[in-house]
Amino acid sequence: MKALRNFLNKMKPAFEEGGKLSALRSVFEGFETFLFVPNETSRSGVHIHDSIDSKRTMTIVIVALIPALLFGMYNTGYQHYLAIGVAESWWMTFLFGFLAVLPKIVVSYAVGLGIEFIAAQIKKEEIQEGFLVSGMLIPMIVPIDTPLWMIAVATAFAVIFAKEVFGGTGYNIFNVALVTRAFLFFAYPAAMSGDKVFVRTADTFGLGAGTPVDSFTGATPLGQIATAPNGLADFQVMDTLNQPLSTMDMIVGLIPGSIGETSVIAILLGAAILLFTGVASWKTMLSVFAGGAAVACGFNLVGTTVAMSVSPLEHLILGGFAFGAVFMATDPVTSARTETGKYIYGLLVGAMAIVIRVLNPGYPEGMMLAILLMNTFAPLIDYFVVDGNVKRRLKRITVKK
Repeated sequence: MKALRNFLNKMKPAFEEGGKLSALRSVFEGFETFLFVPNETSRSGVHIHDSIDSKRTMTIVIVALIPALLFGMYNTGYQHYLAIGVAESWWMTFLFGFLAVLPKIVVSYAVGLGIEFIAAQIKKEEIQEGFLVSGMLIPMIVPIDTPLWMIAVATAFAVIFAKEVFGGTGYNIFNVALVTRAFLFFAYPAAMSGDKVFVRTADTFGLGAGTPVDSFTGATPLGQIATAPNGLADFQVMDTLNQPLSTMDMIVGLIPGSIGETSVIAILLGAAILLFTGVASWKTMLSVFAGGAAVACGFNLVGTTVAMSVSPLEHLILGGFAFGAVFMATDPVTSARTETGKYIYGLLVGAMAIVIRVLNPGYPEGMMLAILLMNTFAPLIDYFVVDGNVKRRLKRITVKK
């Protein structure tokens, strides 16, 4: 690391004002501060010092995402070989998924970071690090067969109109990754609907053989629930080969779905990392699950459709509910920031997600729209929480006569 530090020190004068490459100063600073903690300190005024900066926070989130990402790669290969009726080794299964997912990660980062680099150069500011996480989240919340050009267009739209126009990292109102998915959902609904194929059946890498089996559907469990005829008392969610899925299958995650959202176990490993490091709020996470479970119980009491009869546990472990609760709802920029507000925000996110799932079959997922809706109300929630605290403190003030 010392050799790398010395190399950067030699290059630095060329990027400083007056140097040959001064126009690319923000690009150099972005890479430098990504590799090393800045050694500059404040000399005047009141500042709060901490042992971690935003880049290190983003790094922790990326580490927390790795279990879900790796499992998603394996599941992509698993669903492919299951669909074509071919038994392959663990390594070949993972390799297929890795080669299918990697281009999406590359496109996401290339487009998003490219726009942020250009924006930083135009504004002559430092390159922000918020897209380090968004760039990883975007490939994980889309179907595996989403074309790369769609991901590129949606990422560009989200970074420009949901982030840069608001001022960049820390100023955006909406979660950038979810805006990307929302753009894809409404612009290209055929590619994003939960009742469509979420399994890569085309062997574009030459790693397998065979043809899709006759019973292959590829619909996600939530898609099956949303499109199931009413009055089916014995309805069961099926896997790729139309075999009933057990609760354990849903928890493990070897089921059709978006790349990083299927395995509850992998998501909870990420949650443990976020909570142990103090990066995410357990209050928000817990409240999302509590709100979702409570509303699901309410629908069970009056259930007249298949969607209303889905158990609270199945709602929490299917689709992107767990992933959204752990990695999306806890976004420190777009969620509530007051301690009481985190409870309220989380409860409303979980409740709204189940309401959307159950009452609108056109949106079988629900979590994406629920979080985006509550992103809008997060500042209002914080305002009323702070205002209430101020009023209670004023009442406690005693004036001596």
